[in-house]
Amino acid sequence: MDAAPFLVEVGRALKALALDAVLIGNAGAALQGAPVTTVDFDFLFRRTPRNLQKLKQFATRLGATVLRPYYPVSDMFRVVRDDGLQVDFMGTVHGIRSFEGVRARATIVELEGAVIAVASLADIIRSKRAAGRPRDLAVVDVLEKTDGQAKAEAANRHAPRASRRAGARKRPRAR
Repeated sequence: MDAAPFLVEVGRALKALALDAVLIGNAGAALQGAPVTTVDFDFLFRRTPRNLQKLKQFATRLGATVLRPYYPVSDMFRVVRDDGLQVDFMGTVHGIRSFEGVRARATIVELEGAVIAVASLADIIRSKRAAGRPRDLAVVDVLEKTDGQAKAEAANRHAPRASRRAGARKRPRAR
């Protein structure tokens, strides 16, 4: 199943409602090149009265329903639709200190005009380690490898290019 159309729809609804949220979890990692899969989209957001109103509007806009799994223990709101769309919004995430920090380190990804803030792989890894669930720990090595490759590629792109003659032996000048 191609999740891109769902993610575009979600991104457009977030923008239309000015609901500030950062994509975390495997979906966020996959958008950054990690070879992982998921059946849902996990977002970190500020849990404020205004954002809870926007969350209800978000669900209405998508023709979905807001569920509150494991209430009152969970700080998660699940938005579900009959066609399989599942979007989880969390006010807190294991291993993450603040929404502001995650937002500041996020990368902006554009898909067909929809703009999505995506948590850094380091933040995703941190949250998965802290959660400690077997399904989270199972992907940490893959995410770390992807993060290392991305950092190496970025370093190579920004490294100054060596001059053509760098390391070449100097020839004596003809007299």
